[in-house]
Amino acid sequence: MRIPFKELQKEFKRVLLKLSFTTEMADTCATIFAANSRDGVYSHGLNRFPVFVEHVSKGLVLPDAMPVLLESMGSIERWDGKLAPGMFNATHAMNRAIELAKSNGIGCVAIKNTNHWMRGGTYGWQAADAGCIGICFTNATANMPAWGGKEPVLGNNPLVIAVPRAEGHVVLDMAMSQFSYGKMQEYELKNELLPFAGGYDEAGNLSTDPAEIRKTKLALPIGFWKGSGLSLVLDLLVVALSGGRSTQKISEGKYETGVSQCFICLKQPDMHSALIEEILAFTKGNSAAEAGKQVAYPGERTLRTRLENEENGIPVNEEIWATLKNM
Repeated sequence: MRIPFKELQKEFKRVLLKLSFTTEMADTCATIFAANSRDGVYSHGLNRFPVFVEHVSKGLVLPDAMPVLLESMGSIERWDGKLAPGMFNATHAMNRAIELAKSNGIGCVAIKNTNHWMRGGTYGWQAADAGCIGICFTNATANMPAWGGKEPVLGNNPLVIAVPRAEGHVVLDMAMSQFSYGKMQEYELKNELLPFAGGYDEAGNLSTDPAEIRKTKLALPIGFWKGSGLSLVLDLLVVALSGGRSTQKISEGKYETGVSQCFICLKQPDMHSALIEEILAFTKGNSAAEAGKQVAYPGERTLRTRLENEENGIPVNEEIWATLKNM
């Protein structure tokens, strides 16, 4: 079943307005949810929307809140998100980082007391569309073990790096686990196993069963100890810059809320596009490991999926689509 982008966006907005969102905030959030599904990140589009609505109804996400500036230090700003919708706060924070970068060459905006930003890549695309290099990261509730441990103490803290490019931006959107929890949910909904081990089961063994891994909250860090270390450092950075809550503090509650995030933009007149094309041509020029496949840069498949779904409609889970229509 496929649904046009505008129809999906309209349904999201309808529900958000019923939940007392302002028109501006409903527009921003509905567009991001629809764009996530359009770009093939279904786990943070339609599939995630019912959970988002639940968090609003529980008072974890406040639709009438607005972020507040706490401190400004040259090219660095610190904000309090006031538990407003994470997508709205993230869009605002990245806009401020873009404005600072266009004035000073660099802009850094850290925000505390915010909520889940859904797909982190959204804000990388936002920065690149503005002609800036974008870097952003967030902490999250604990759902990954530190290397050598057997309990979830690290957040699956995503890192996004985007490089603007006329032919299609390079956008790396990377979870700290081999598979994000959203991606594991997609496999579970399709009753499929993961193609590689993605975490540990209750017996402590590596598993390809997404349901088992989601139950234990023991996702496998990328690069084993390297992903574990990177997750920890990202948590340290967002807390140091924002003064917000750490993964430990976030994990003390039943729900993931009040997270800390950072948005960095860099802008210079010459991004040396010819050199960027050289690198990409060299990378893509090597032979693919599988017949009929091609080497792709980060963001290339996303753009391909976007164009396909704009033309043919966005694939939706029929059960979740029905749930949305009945909200």
